[in-house]
Amino acid sequence: MKTEEKLKTRSGNQCELCESKSGLSVYDVPPTASNLADREIYICTTCLSQIEKKEAPDANHWQCLSTAMWSEVPAVQVVSWRMLNRFRNESWAADLLDMMYLDDENLEWAKQTGDHEGDGSIDLHKDCNGNILVGGDTVTLIKDLDVKGSTINAKIGTAVRNIRLVHDNTEQIEGKVDGQLLVILTKFVKKQ
Repeated sequence: MKTEEKLKTRSGNQCELCESKSGLSVYDVPPTASNLADREIYICTTCLSQIEKKEAPDANHWQCLSTAMWSEVPAVQVVSWRMLNRFRNESWAADLLDMMYLDDENLEWAKQTGDHEGDGSIDLHKDCNGNILVGGDTVTLIKDLDVKGSTINAKIGTAVRNIRLVHDNTEQIEGKVDGQLLVILTKFVKKQ
């Protein structure tokens, strides 16, 4: 039986974290080798995008961890512990963390991503108005920009289509202006 089929059966064909029944997929709980059912969980797209820090975390969505954390599946326990740590400054999550128990092996696995360190906040690419930018968006320049090392002057109101996010810097995006690929600061763009 394929791994996905085993996970569908184990989860009752619903998200193993929030019990959603739509947009489900297999998630390899890092760090792990793929195709190990005990290191994979079956989750929805909302949980996946927030776990992978592609979307701002929604505390209301994660109230489901009060149930998921008691799962007998170690991978579900590990992800529950990691997500609770992201919200540990909120009383509900701190209370759940105080009640939760992981054996030494699973606790070591849970700590490997470092979610228990720092303040749990994530940085996202945002435009000048605070709107979250994603790859493929179209943005408009809100200021005339001189391009260093070029004669191009990108004018206010210029549309930059199909942007790419600079993964190691949330204050920068890449996009083409007049056929030339430029790095643009997010504070100078507005999402369309």
